[in-house]
Amino acid sequence: MELRRALPQDIRELLHCLKMRSKYAVLLVFVISLVIIEKENNFISRVSDKLKQSPQALADANSTEVSPAPDKNGSLASLQELDAAFSQLRSHLYNITLQLAGDGDPGPRRHVLLMATTRTGSSFVGEFFNQQGSIFYLFEPLWHVEKTVTFLPGGASAVGSALVYRDVLKQLLLCDLYILENFISPVPEGHLTPFLFRRGSSHSLCEEPVCTPSTKKVFEKYYCKNRRCGPLNITLAAEACRRKQHVALKTVRIRQLEFLQPLVEDPRLDLRIIQLVRDPRAVLASRMVAFSGKYETWKKWASEGEAPLREEEVQRLRGNCESIRVSAELGLRRPGWLRGRYMLVRYEDVARAPLQKAREMFRFAGLPLTPQVEEWIGKNTQAPRDGNGVYSTCKNSSEQFDKWRFGMPFKLAQVVQDACEPAMQLFGYKLASSPAQLANRSFSLLEEAQPAWVT
Repeated sequence: MELRRALPQDIRELLHCLKMRSKYAVLLVFVISLVIIEKENNFISRVSDKLKQSPQALADANSTEVSPAPDKNGSLASLQELDAAFSQLRSHLYNITLQLAGDGDPGPRRHVLLMATTRTGSSFVGEFFNQQGSIFYLFEPLWHVEKTVTFLPGGASAVGSALVYRDVLKQLLLCDLYILENFISPVPEGHLTPFLFRRGSSHSLCEEPVCTPSTKKVFEKYYCKNRRCGPLNITLAAEACRRKQHVALKTVRIRQLEFLQPLVEDPRLDLRIIQLVRDPRAVLASRMVAFSGKYETWKKWASEGEAPLREEEVQRLRGNCESIRVSAELGLRRPGWLRGRYMLVRYEDVARAPLQKAREMFRFAGLPLTPQVEEWIGKNTQAPRDGNGVYSTCKNSSEQFDKWRFGMPFKLAQVVQDACEPAMQLFGYKLASSPAQLANRSFSLLEEAQPAWVT
């Protein structure tokens, strides 16, 4: 009964018509059973073809039935008309089967959100999806929202920022890129802008037809890396998004998983959320290099003992760890609205076995892992040394993921362990009890990942 209500109106009318002919009603039940239970469309095709080749046998088998009464117009649908209607019904059921099964070619449209914080390897992991040609990938589009809208930390302002981020994110996943025009500065003119943050980190924005001829007199702050393109045409970008089979987006500006429930439940989206975490000691060590000015006090205190560490900075660190932990605990509790939609991934596991973790993430998202993605992973995880720059995605990942432990003063590691212990325990990061243990590579700081992290 539920399946019948879910069918379009024309199918329901056809079912009503077929009720008048019991032999076709039996046949319809048989076909629907095959579609739902077996999901073997080739088998259905063979059955249908066979039936079409022997309509007389079908008539003989039902020759004892009483002919149905004519309709209000005094005419009955011919066998050929009913047979054509049956073929149309079978085509509708085939499409419904693809949606229910989640496989087939081209398959349903997937939406992937890579949810992380700064310096957790999200740029590296995001490239897995950027390299897949059927995915429209955006790198940190919420950066523009953060730069345009001012929110005070904590309280109602934190909730307000999360709601704004969520609503913008929803439109982007639906390929409404025009929403960004409200936040890009200076405001785009004629839907053209050379100021989309890190445009070059999205292949979809740097390939034809989005990559238009460059303009000599236009300064492009964010440009494509491997080819010269003109200012970004947001209309062309939105059209390219709609042409791609899937959409993926990475952001470090959404931390409250509970605010994403309306997106997960939106029938227009098939959203899968991958939360990426990293050892908070490694995160702090990386931030002190990448954002040196913001961590001047930390560096002086760690190296010279000068300027006692301010309590508000420690509290900020603790708050960051807690927000990550709370979201992960929500995902791992498997609430009904999030079941099958959430995956927790540690950066360290990706660094140690990038191809294996990529396969797991793509399988979770319901996406094919293409040879192009595998090739990129091979080239960018076996580099002889780290690539230049703090944002490089070219690394010898298996050797570099824990090098922070050899340069971090133990007292700095202790501060992080005290502030972030609950999160570290949840994610399987071991505490170091001494400077020697911290610097001893034979002592693993990482427990084995848990299968329950995929929900």
